[in-house]
This record gives sequence, structure tokens and C-alpha cells, in this order.
Amino acid sequence: MQPGLNESSPEPMTTTQTVNSQTQGSTSHHLTLGHNISTPGPDLPTQEFKQGTKENVSNVTSVEYEVLLPGVSGNTMEKNITLDRATGIELSCRLDNKYSHLKSLQVTWKKGNETIRYINKTESSWSIQLRILDNSMLGSYSCTLKGKEEIGAMFHLQVPKIEGREKPIVSYEGDTAVMMCKSFGYTPIAWTWYKTNGSEQIAINDSLLADKYVINRISANVTHLKILKLTKEDDGVYWCEAAFELGKSKGKLKLKVLSLMVPLKPFLAIVAEVVILVTIVFLYEMYSKKKEKCAEDEKEFDQIEQLKSEESNGLENSSARHRKTS
Repeated sequence: MQPGLNESSPEPMTTTQTVNSQTQGSTSHHLTLGHNISTPGPDLPTQEFKQGTKENVSNVTSVEYEVLLPGVSGNTMEKNITLDRATGIELSCRLDNKYSHLKSLQVTWKKGNETIRYINKTESSWSIQLRILDNSMLGSYSCTLKGKEEIGAMFHLQVPKIEGREKPIVSYEGDTAVMMCKSFGYTPIAWTWYKTNGSEQIAINDSLLADKYVINRISANVTHLKILKLTKEDDGVYWCEAAFELGKSKGKLKLKVLSLMVPLKPFLAIVAEVVILVTIVFLYEMYSKKKEKCAEDEKEFDQIEQLKSEESNGLENSSARHRKTS
């Protein structure tokens, strides 16, 4: 039998409230108790959740979750249940009354692959009662009803999730970067920040490295990590870890540290293009001027040669006239 299963305890007085697709949209129809009651998931026409609270002799809060199963075969229904502290919990699967004619059903409850015993509360309702005192009791619990067809539900018991940041935080060398993690609706006992170094996660101690890191708990469920005087070595993956009574949960963040030359690269590229263009224009003008000068020199040479030729012809004609007259 699964540890924590409370089969012999008497059924205490329980205040319950059914949450279905008609009442789910109004918060006035939801029963809340600190951090132990999870808001039901999206509307499902064939699914109904019931939650209640009760107290046992050890003053451990008890919460009840019930899934109303359809009488037709289909996908297994799933329910995520978030727990941050020791809790007595009852998980129930109930067959809709309109399918009460179904007989000879084989009912099985499991935690993972391990079969556990259940309580037959009514002819159409089957439950397990657990005391979740540590994270070994967390995990997936399933109920399966098998007849001509097979139907079932899955309950996922987990500690609160910590949301990091999907997009990297981008900053420049010498600047200050601030990263934030938040636990929505739950108050961690403590926060710890880590930096990934290869395959290891190294805890950040802001007391020993006060000139580099500052860790602030802005509120009960929010933490900030401030990194001063950024360098390329600060580039990488960071984790924030929230510790709860039942276990720990982490959020992931990425920091990208850019060189100061990075924003100048487009400008330098433009400058380089301008310099190249000016150089080409200058060389073209030099070439054009040189070509024009060569053309002028060649024209001047032709003119001199023509003058010499004309003078030579003039001397020859003069000499010929002189011989004739003599």
C-alpha cells in the first residue's frame, strides 16, 4: 500500500463546492484556502472538479479534488495540482450519473507504475487519501476505469513553478544588469541564485562578492539579482531557485553581454564604405587629370612636330628658289 494512504480514518465534515463550466468564470464560486487550492484548468464539457477542505487531528490542511469522468472512451483527463506545504489530499474519480448503468468496471489507481489501494466512496466514485509530507509523495497519480471501454484521469502533484525569462537579457560591458524571478501566488521559504559554469551550477554568494553581486528580496515572492560592472565573463545562463516546504523549483534566465564595439560596428562599416568611395573618386580624378595632361602633352608635341615640319618644308622651298635664280 502506498505510504500516506489513509484508509481507516473516519470521513470528517467537509465543505465542498463544485466548479463546472458554468461557474468557473466567477471567482465567487471558487473555494480558496491560502496556497493549497489550485484554480481549475480550462473549461471541459465532460469534466468537473470538486474541491473541499477539512482538518485532521494533526492540523495538516486537507484538500479534495474530484474529476467527473465521461462514460465514453477518450483521452485521459489531466489535472495539475500545485502544493507548497504539507497537505492531506483526497483524489477522486467519479463516473457521471447518466453512465451509472455501466457494470463490472475494473478500477485501478496508480502512482506512476505502482498500483495503490483505493476507497469505494459510492457505487460510482473511487478515491485515494494521501498525506503529502515531503516531495517523495509528489508525482503523477492515475485512476483507470476499464469495462468494454477504458476511461481515466491523471493528477499531477507538483511544487509551484518559477517562471524565468524566455528572451535573453542584453547589456553592454561596464553596465549593470538586473534579473528577476517571481513565484506566482506562493511564498518561498528562501531564494538562491546560481550561474552555470560548464555542466555545473555555482551558487552566487553576494556577501563574499559584494562588489559584483547584489541579491534583493523585493517582496515575499520576488527576488532580484543585480550584476555590477559587466564583463564578457558574466555572459551565460543563470538560475533562480525557490525553496518550498515540499521541495525546490527553478527558473532559467540568460544574460548576453556585448562589447562596446558592437553598437559602433554599423557606424564603422558606414565610415569604411565612405572612405572606400572617397578613395575611388580621388583615384578616378587623379587618373582623369593625368589622362587629360597626357592628351594635352601629346597635342602640344604634335603641334611642335607640325611646326618643325612646316619650317623644314619652308627652308627646302627657299633653297630651291635660290638655285633657280642663280
